Amino acid sequence: MTVRLNENGGETVAVDRQTGASMMEQLVPEITTHALSYLDYPSLCRLSMTNSLMRKAANDDNAWKALYHKDFTLEQYNLTPPNGWKAYYAATRAIVNVNTEFSRIVRERSLPAMAQFWLNADYVKCFHATGESFSGYNSVMESWELAFSWANVPDFQIRDVRARVLADMAWVTMKAYVDMESGPFDVSNIYEFHNGRWYMVHYHSSPLFINGDQQFMQ
Repeated sequence: MTVRLNENGGETVAVDRQTGASMMEQLVPEITTHALSYLDYPSLCRLSMTNSLMRKAANDDNAWKALYHKDFTLEQYNLTPPNGWKAYYAATRAIVNVNTEFSRIVRERSLPAMAQFWLNADYVKCFHATGESFSGYNSVMESWELAFSWANVPDFQIRDVRARVLADMAWVTMKAYVDMESGPFDVSNIYEFHNGRWYMVHYHSSPLFINGDQQFMQ
């Protein structure tokens, strides 16, 4: 509000209109971060493209930390990502998408896609739920060819996906349910980053026993 003197010496009250930007500027950072914590990933990205003030607010490290813990896990609350939480969120989202692609390949039993998914190296390893282990690219591919040939393999559901991403390595843990009542398989996947993309280098599925009988998931 602004007070000015008029021609007769009286006071005139003028109300300054506040733009959305100036109102945002007057919010303390904690309130801004709290407000942004209600936005999802696409909304936060769109907000950052509106104007310079919104870009600054949407790029706030605390906002991306809050979004990370909302979308992924609280396990890494005390982590300090070297490139900030926005970059770490993007990297985690990328590896989770890669891991989802792996589940799709298993469901579709696509051996060509699986061959492209793994790093062609002699140190890659695969531990199937049968308890068998395989080492080396060719051996691992043979194991998937055998697994995909099994008849009547039930579908599965993935739950509790958790990821940790470093510069050129990432690992993902998850629970795979073939039967929601019988309990999950614990699955661990490890990836390495080569030539601009992620490759699987390690797969480990725990065996699951129900009433003394071993159950199977690829």
